[in-house]
Amino acid sequence: MAEAQENKNFIWEAVEQDLATGRYERVHTRFPPEPNGYMHIGHCKALIMDFLTAEKYGGLCNLRFDDTNPAKEDMEYVRAIQKDIEWLGFHWTGGIFYASDYYDKCYEIAEDWIRRGLAYVDELSKEEMRVYRGTLTEPGKNSPWRDRPWEESLDLFRRMRAGEFPEGSKTLRMKIDMASPNIVMRDPAMYRILYKEHWRTGNKWCIYPMYDFAHPIGDALEGITHSLCSLEYEIHRPLYDWVVEKCGDMLPGKPRQIEFARLNLTQTVMSKRYLRALVEGGYVRGWDDPRMPTLSAMRRRGYSGEAVRDFVNRIGLSKADSVVDYAMLESCVRADMDDKATRVMAVLDPVKVVLTNWPEGETKTLTVENHPKHPELGTHTVTFGRELWVEREDFLPEPVKGFKRMYPGNEVRLKSAYIVRCDGYTADENGRVTEIRCTVDMDTESGTPGADRKIKGATLHWVNAADCVEIEARLYEPLLTAEDEAEKPAEDGDTQAAIEGEAGEETEELNSTERKLREFVRRLNPDSLTVRRGYAEPVVRDAGSGATYQFLRTGYFCKDPDSTDALPVFNRTVSLRDSFGKQKAGG
Repeated sequence: MAEAQENKNFIWEAVEQDLATGRYERVHTRFPPEPNGYMHIGHCKALIMDFLTAEKYGGLCNLRFDDTNPAKEDMEYVRAIQKDIEWLGFHWTGGIFYASDYYDKCYEIAEDWIRRGLAYVDELSKEEMRVYRGTLTEPGKNSPWRDRPWEESLDLFRRMRAGEFPEGSKTLRMKIDMASPNIVMRDPAMYRILYKEHWRTGNKWCIYPMYDFAHPIGDALEGITHSLCSLEYEIHRPLYDWVVEKCGDMLPGKPRQIEFARLNLTQTVMSKRYLRALVEGGYVRGWDDPRMPTLSAMRRRGYSGEAVRDFVNRIGLSKADSVVDYAMLESCVRADMDDKATRVMAVLDPVKVVLTNWPEGETKTLTVENHPKHPELGTHTVTFGRELWVEREDFLPEPVKGFKRMYPGNEVRLKSAYIVRCDGYTADENGRVTEIRCTVDMDTESGTPGADRKIKGATLHWVNAADCVEIEARLYEPLLTAEDEAEKPAEDGDTQAAIEGEAGEETEELNSTERKLREFVRRLNPDSLTVRRGYAEPVVRDAGSGATYQFLRTGYFCKDPDSTDALPVFNRTVSLRDSFGKQKAGG
């Protein structure tokens, strides 16, 4: 990733300025995922920037799980996130932390703020809070509970912690400015009542801090210098700084927040809420279904961490939101696999070819290259016999203009084998071709002088019917059908737009989410997965899970964990066609 390390961007320029002016002595970043789902490609820009910035400047990077919502979190997601980070080539050099590590400190700060008149217990309902909040163009108005004595708020807050009140009946809010032009600063919530057992702290707490309160506290406690985050948090930066400032000497650090545009891709979705709905609704086979934009799914599909890092490096950093064509990601994956993948022959829609002049029972062992550009990768052997399989699309009973493959009377070259002439075919009652009859020019074996004979026909791949391996090939297309994706959801997590005045059951928000989910599901691509049974060279039988190949003229494939000895399964990682450049012939 040396190339990425040399590419300057506005974040690294700011970091260098901070180091030069002595604002910070050493760079210390953090990657703060929520353990409420698997990471997707949209997280990669932040992940790579956090870890790579620390790496570039000889600093540290923490992995901190923001576990402030126990209703949706699980250790499964923690393990998956750690695996994804390591797959991308990084490690948490600063250590692993959790927001729940700081619950006691957050509570201590909350009580301190109440005493200092910086926080109060509010009893507005969520609907009332929305009305009092105002709009983007109209100021809000003070809650009737805003000026209650601090002693009363402190008593109520302690009783909230003791579990005396139902969910939604009370919240602790910061006292900032209900007339602020920045709606985030209008007395945001600090704590809500939530009777959920936490997967780390058990039932110790029934009140949980909000993200916008706990996040800057965690950064400051860990000595983070640069809090790098996506652009939707820019409006939250004044609140981030306000929290750190008001904590004063209770926090050892003063981190700086810097925002950049998030990563959006065409024909996919960047919301764990939506992705969870696909998993739980049975629309996909799991979080690692190769159609999903999760990193675990991409790994299962055959993407490499290097290809994903190359993609993020290519799109770069900016302050303006944009949407990147998914084809650009595929181009990076294709370039990576083109250089590494062993070439083999596989036929995914087979039709039989009988070589009528080839002796029955006789086979010939042929040598084929593993990679046309890298002879150091060696060769392997295949057998050639009387009966072969070829792709059905490589034959037409009556050729159209420009068709150079098999048709009666035409000669074609079989890859690394012989020139054959098509003499005829048989078809069933529906006109479907069932067998193609050909004759072999025995003097044109690959590697002999006769192989140079010029013909008009194309070179076709094939497999020997006598010893080939039956395989299942899973072919993938984009998850969504249209280019204008479903309405962009809010950033995953407790963003203030979603949690302002959270006071119990989020009925309205849930109803809105359900409507969006229904619309999203309606636009799922019914052809996102096509399963084919075909045949491949025997060499693929013993390959381990995750082994990658280029199936000649078909695409790049990765062996799936679903494979068995009887039926190897291969996911098509990416096709050979590159919409960002020329077609890769691959030999």
